Amino acid sequence: MTGIGVVVVDDLEVVRAGFAALLDTQPDLTVTGTAADGAEAVRVCGERRPDVVLMDVRMPVMDGIEATRRITRAPDAPRVLMLTTFDLDEHVYDALVAGASGFLLKDATAERLFDAVRVVAAGEALLAPSVTRRLVGEFARLRPRPPSPELEALTPRETDVLRLVAEGLTNAEIAARLVVGEETVKTHVSRLLRKLGLRDRVQAVVTAYESGLVVPRRPG
Repeated sequence: MTGIGVVVVDDLEVVRAGFAALLDTQPDLTVTGTAADGAEAVRVCGERRPDVVLMDVRMPVMDGIEATRRITRAPDAPRVLMLTTFDLDEHVYDALVAGASGFLLKDATAERLFDAVRVVAAGEALLAPSVTRRLVGEFARLRPRPPSPELEALTPRETDVLRLVAEGLTNAEIAARLVVGEETVKTHVSRLLRKLGLRDRVQAVVTAYESGLVVPRRPG
């Protein structure tokens, strides 16, 4: 394995350079390209084929949400980690729906940045479950969608697992709740993601809230 390839996208050069310099200090992380707007990001990702994209939300020419939508449509698409200033920014919710795997505050520590890239590259949910649930739940409450017919393809046990994923439980916690092995939970998660055409657990949380499977609660 040659490590995790990362493309950094931000319209501010100082931000791009800063993130790139930090990432390049890690032996398993390599910055393979940078971009100053969404359109350039789409092109660079097509050429460099990174594992992870650090994507700013607000940029000229093409914003990070549209760029994410285009990048994640490609076969073997990279994971997209949104960079934002506010932890409850509605643009972040839009980005998750567009295909992003999570988000990171721009003032995060270097260690948090490194961990976030590694977690997203591994296909896991980036955020602490409670933060993901708070974010997605609030905006799903404001903009609910009708029940999703795709959920009918799930078995009752897969539906239970999806509900618990959306409530913020880890695989180990779900296993304890359902009194099954953790490997069994991992199998159920993989199957439900495949049936629903979802990329990762963050997308599963979005789907569970928007389909009405889980009723959002107001934060606090």
